[in-house]
Amino acid sequence: MNLQLTDVGQGIQLAIAPVFLLAGVGILLIVLTNRLGRLIDRSRILDDRLRANLEAECVQEQLSLHFRAALLNIAITASTACGLLICLVIAMLFLGDTTELPLDHYIALCFIAGMLALLVSFWYFMREILICYSFMRKQQIKALAACKLGGA
Repeated sequence: MNLQLTDVGQGIQLAIAPVFLLAGVGILLIVLTNRLGRLIDRSRILDDRLRANLEAECVQEQLSLHFRAALLNIAITASTACGLLICLVIAMLFLGDTTELPLDHYIALCFIAGMLALLVSFWYFMREILICYSFMRKQQIKALAACKLGGA
């Protein structure tokens, strides 16, 4: 194996696009884990309120939070899988370029699997956001109805 500096340069050029994708996946993971953290904080507050007094609204919100947490966990798992697959793509790009192993099919397969994992992550993230918005809108409508009844 005679490794030349130009071979390494070509490997780095090939790996640039997946590295940028990996950076984007990292940012997505930060967003998802921050949302999950805020959700857990809200759930702890509701747990304390439920211990003091069993309220139907708190129970309903707690159920919504648990469902949203499950969706976020799936999104985080899928994003992490995507990141791992993209890292594997980068490693195989370097390995294939420096050793001249025929890894093209494996690289393509890992990249496609990574994109599918990213798609799943975005899908569950979107579902979580829609559920959050729907619950928030219902709460807003209840509050507006209570204001109208109190002011009438």
